[in-house]
Amino acid sequence: MNPWLVALLRALLILLVMLLNGAMAIYMLRKVLGHAHLRLGPTELGPAGLAQLLADIVKLLVKEDRHPNRSDRWLYIIAPFIVFVPSFMTFAFIPFSNKLVAANPDLSLLMMLAFMSIPPLGIFAAGWASRSKFATIGAVRAVGGMITYEIPLLLSALPPVMLAGSMNLQAIVVSQSTSIWYVLPCLPSFIMFLICAQMETSQTPFDMTEADQELVAGFATEYSAMRFGFMYLAEFAENFVMAALAVTLFLGGWTLPGISAAALGPFAVLVFVAKCYILIFLFMMIRGTYSRYRVDHYMEVGWKRLLPISVVWIMVFAAALRVIAMLKGGA
Repeated sequence: MNPWLVALLRALLILLVMLLNGAMAIYMLRKVLGHAHLRLGPTELGPAGLAQLLADIVKLLVKEDRHPNRSDRWLYIIAPFIVFVPSFMTFAFIPFSNKLVAANPDLSLLMMLAFMSIPPLGIFAAGWASRSKFATIGAVRAVGGMITYEIPLLLSALPPVMLAGSMNLQAIVVSQSTSIWYVLPCLPSFIMFLICAQMETSQTPFDMTEADQELVAGFATEYSAMRFGFMYLAEFAENFVMAALAVTLFLGGWTLPGISAAALGPFAVLVFVAKCYILIFLFMMIRGTYSRYRVDHYMEVGWKRLLPISVVWIMVFAAALRVIAMLKGGA
């Protein structure tokens, strides 16, 4: 088959998965927070609360697309795509099963993390181009927070890489399938990864980018219709990407203990997606339970707590691996 046609089909499939995940995540968020906060709309409006989801989608599609008169027009227009496209690209590297992955380079983990570092530029561009003090402050908060937490996020992803000896996500999953005890030495890194993922996806208690009592919708305050929709579609996509990374690095990916890949067959995809949505449910429950951190507090958690802890843990982990390797060599 023509390689350009194959690439186009893969891109369309990724877009379809991204859109379905967006719809599912919106519905799930409405239901989880509706039950957690006793909000009747998302739980009672229509069969199983589906009418609330349809109302949200229709509202985004039919609203008038306006922009502030004093905005930087071209930067204002392209900013949502700077946020959306990298989130779209990260889906290409997610190993849904041993065969279902759009792109499988040797450095797939590094490439995912590289693409995930681009959206803060689009977020800052959106806030700056809006020429609104609320949007600008929200953008500065977002970029400051993402830079703060991306460093410990990267460091927390290193132990599985060190154990597998590879930055290829499929190789990391395969290395985990050899032992059910793989997750135990990586447990501290897993906890740090989840905390950083909560911030990266702008979930409470770290949603300083919005803080509706202060900034309305933060960097996206001046956006409407589908430009606003692109911003939040990218956010929900990042929720899934973070959950997928956590599942791949720490929870065995598409594998199950004691069951071979051949025995799982096509159910491997369902196993992977189920694990991802369990983590997404956890993110949403934390969002609906804890109160928002103050700005200086959540920056302090990143720089003064998570960063030094992650650096020390990597040094301890590397030293332990070295000692084990020396003992095996001596034996």
